[in-house]
Amino acid sequence: MELIRVQDSDYRKTYELYMTFPENENGYMNSVYGYNYEQFLEWIEKKRNWSLGKELPEGFVPDTTYVLVDEDVYVGVFSLRHCLNDFLREGSGHIGYCISEKYRGRGYATKGLKLTLEKAGQRSIHEVYMSVNKDNPASLRVQMKNGAYIHHENETKFFTRINLIEVEEGGEQ
Repeated sequence: MELIRVQDSDYRKTYELYMTFPENENGYMNSVYGYNYEQFLEWIEKKRNWSLGKELPEGFVPDTTYVLVDEDVYVGVFSLRHCLNDFLREGSGHIGYCISEKYRGRGYATKGLKLTLEKAGQRSIHEVYMSVNKDNPASLRVQMKNGAYIHHENETKFFTRINLIEVEEGGEQ
C-alpha cells in the first residue's frame, strides 16, 4: 500500500475514484464533484501549483493530495496541508481524507492516515491538527488508532491532535 501524489497518479483512475465520492460527506468536501474529465485535468494542474505554494486562492495554504493505492487499486484520497492559517487551525486542520465507500471497513483509512502522518513528519510538522464530525465515529476511531486525542469539541465536531514526536517515540499508533 502506498500514497501517490495526485499529479503523479494515473489520472483516469484518480478521476474515477473521485467520482465515487459525494459532494460533501462527513465533512469531506469533494472539490471536483460534477467535473468532467477535462475539468478534472485542469484541477490536477492547479493542485500541482498549489502544492508548490503557487497561484493559491485567497485563504488557501500549500497542500499535497495523495491517492491511496493498494496493488494498483485506487481506494481513497488524503490531503495534507503543509501549514495552517487561523481558519484551518480552528477548523479542519492539516489532514482531510475519504475512502471510497466500497473499500470502507477494511483498514484503509487507518493505514492511509498513518502514511500521511509520515509525510507530515517529513515536512517537520510536529503536531497534526484534525477534525471529525461527531456523527462519524469510524473516522474518530481511525484518528485515535493513529495516536490522536480529542483536544476540544463544539456542538458538531471533535478537534483532534496527534503529537508526531510522541508517536515516533513509541506512543500510540
